[in-house]
Amino acid sequence: MRVNRVNVVDQALDLLDEVGLDAVSTRRLAKRLGVEQPSLYYHFRNKEELLGAMAEAAMAPHGTAPLPQPGDPWRDWFLENTRSFRRTLLMRRDGARLHSGHLPGGVDLDRIAHKMRFLLASGLPERDAQMAMLAAGRYTVGSVLEEQANTGPAVEADHPIVPTIDNESAFEAGLALIVDGLAQRAGA
Repeated sequence: MRVNRVNVVDQALDLLDEVGLDAVSTRRLAKRLGVEQPSLYYHFRNKEELLGAMAEAAMAPHGTAPLPQPGDPWRDWFLENTRSFRRTLLMRRDGARLHSGHLPGGVDLDRIAHKMRFLLASGLPERDAQMAMLAAGRYTVGSVLEEQANTGPAVEADHPIVPTIDNESAFEAGLALIVDGLAQRAGA
């Protein structure tokens, strides 16, 4: 197998899916690739750089989601964009943990700027649009983080504080609160 940057990231993501984020190591990855561990540093200066590349690659499906177009209803787009982000995080074991703390760059920043221009053109106040995007992103990462960390038994009966509810329904309920709050603030 020829070892290049793309191949290293692909194999690292496969390793992530198999063993989880805590068990991903450059030693394990090198063994999987059939190379010596120091050869990985030709492609990545350190493990943090590798994790950043993995996070970027893991988010690629969300990066291909359609961008909003003029005239699209902002609510529909906002809901679908946030759902796409959630689906993408769930595609990888520990996807939310991998994504956390990695800032977007390059093409991702251009896409975010396009989304912000769309929300502003839809009549949403700039600060509210910024905070809604930030809140939806953090809410989604937190929801997926909890969902992926919840490996224990589910609550067997409704509890007055923590009712039994499936993850998708809980996510949708919280997302609706964000969108309804934004609409109320925007007078839309």
